[in-house]
Parts: sequence; C-alpha cells; structure tokens
Amino acid sequence: MMSGLRPAYTADVEKETAAIRTRIAAVTDDQRWQHAAPYIAAINRLKKEKNAVILAHNYQVPEIFSGVADITGDSLKLAQEAAKSGAAVILQAGVYFMAETSKILNPDKTVLIPSLEAGCSLASSITAADVRLMRQKYPGVPIVTYVNTSAEVKAESDICCTSGNAVKIVNAMRDETGQNSVIFLPDEYLAKYVASKTDVNIISWKGHCEVHERFSPEYIAELRAEHPGLVVLAHPECDSGVLEASDFVGSTAQMADYVTQKQPPRVVLITECSMSDNVYAANPHLEFIRPCQLCPHMKKITLENILYSLENMTHEVTIDPAVQKPALRAIQRMLEVGR
Repeated sequence: MMSGLRPAYTADVEKETAAIRTRIAAVTDDQRWQHAAPYIAAINRLKKEKNAVILAHNYQVPEIFSGVADITGDSLKLAQEAAKSGAAVILQAGVYFMAETSKILNPDKTVLIPSLEAGCSLASSITAADVRLMRQKYPGVPIVTYVNTSAEVKAESDICCTSGNAVKIVNAMRDETGQNSVIFLPDEYLAKYVASKTDVNIISWKGHCEVHERFSPEYIAELRAEHPGLVVLAHPECDSGVLEASDFVGSTAQMADYVTQKQPPRVVLITECSMSDNVYAANPHLEFIRPCQLCPHMKKITLENILYSLENMTHEVTIDPAVQKPALRAIQRMLEVGR
C-alpha cells in the first residue's frame, strides 16, 4: 500500500538535488526531473536516519541508479559490496533474488525490497527439486548455478557464478574436481556461451532471460545497416547468433567498462535499456543507439516504493537458516574463486 502524499518540488529540493540533476542531464527532462527530485531528496534524507544503504543494479532507471543508490553495478559487484556493508539496513533496488543474496551474505541485517513483484524469469525457471534431480542424474558432476536463482536453488549448488565470472568458475570446478563435465544452471544461452570458451562439457538447463531472448541476429544486422560504424556490445544471456553478430560480449559491468575505456563513437548495448541510459549519462559525448527492451520485473522498483519501503521498513526479506547456510557456502565460494 503506497502513501497518497507526494513530496513537493520546492526551491530547497531543487538545490539539494542539483548535483544529481547535472549528472543525469543527458537522460532526463524538466518534467521528469521535477517529479523525481522530491522523492530523491526524501529518500536520501531517510537513508541517513535509518542507517540504510541502497544497492541498485545497472538496469535501474537513472533517477534511482544515480539519484539514490549508494552502490551500483552488476550482480557480482552488488554481492561483493553487500558482504562489506556496514549499514544496519540494506535496501535492494533490484529483483528478489538479488535481495535474497544480500540477506544470505548479511543474515543479521535488515534487508528490504520495495516490491515483492520484482521477480526474474530465470529464477522462476528452476526449483531446488530440479537441482536435486540433476545431481541424481549426473552423480559426482559439480553444479554451477547462476546468481539469477532463488536462495533454495543456490543452497543445492556447489558454487554460484555471474555472467562476468562464469567461464572462470567452470574452469575452476574442472581443475578442483578432476571432472571434465559441469552442470550449469539455469540459463541455456549463457551455458552455450561458456561452452564456447572452455573445453569443459557443459550440461545445461532451458532457462532464458525474457529480455535478452528478444534480440536476434537479424535485428543486429538492421542496426548495422541503419548506423554505419556501429559497435555492438551484447550480454551473454543472448542467443549465440546474437553474440556471434556482436563486436564484444560481456556482463553489464564489462560492457560499461568497454565504453569507458574504448570510447566507441557510435555504440549499442544489447541488453536492458536502462543500462544504456546509465552508461550514456556518464558518456554524453558518445552516440548511443538505444533499443528499448525493458525488464518488467526491474521496473517494479520505483522511487515511490523505495521511499515507502524505507518509511515502513517493508518488505523485509527472510531466509530459513537451513537454506541460508548452504546458499552462503555457494556464494562465498564464488567470491573466493571468481574474484
């Protein structure tokens, strides 16, 4: 239930948020900013009162990503920083599995997520029972689970991974166990990408990201025809045909780093569209082609429900200790091996 009182855009709010407005000037306008700024000011004040820290994924809108987040990045960075946080309260401006990961790493802290509807098609594609069946079918084969999964699935796994460290984790499991096969769950396309980068036999699942599976090689060809000299960066959750048609494949953090370091004059990020907004805000001198494929789950998180969440300390994420301990083991192994 959201509060009916909307904070006002005042001269004090304008002054308080001026530096943020400047940072995201390339991706907002006056009307959008005057709606967002009062919430940004209120959230930033309330964070101090509550001793709270906000973690925001790269797919959040710029007003959240640059306006209220204390820590931003891909799933790996958010997991690492959640473990280091000294705040009493962690608010996850991301999807539910990310909030669970924060809670697994910080069992004694209050972890909040502003909307319980912020799910994930990949996380929904597999259950703990599915993992147990895979272990029975392939005894002795190590199980690597993508972080885009529930706490229960992580608890059944040997180690977790992100898109940024998946190849490294798979190779480490081969070296550690002596097995030349690895079960890789649940993203089928990421599994195919990993298989193309290692000689390990990958046993995969049929999970897909509903955002990245919308892209096609034909679409990449159309973009190149319309925009000569275009540099195409793609996320490895895309189909292999899309990856083969791209110039660079990497996690959201790796794509952002590529743009910062290489400075391609004309570029497209084949991933969720708020990612492009956030990278463009930091590089407004570059030409970004921005195909908009929104993640409907990530967009369940808004400035309005972030403020409500902090005001009312809802929704608190809880995890059964019997699940938390083995899930923590899988995540900690990832942080040790995949750093």
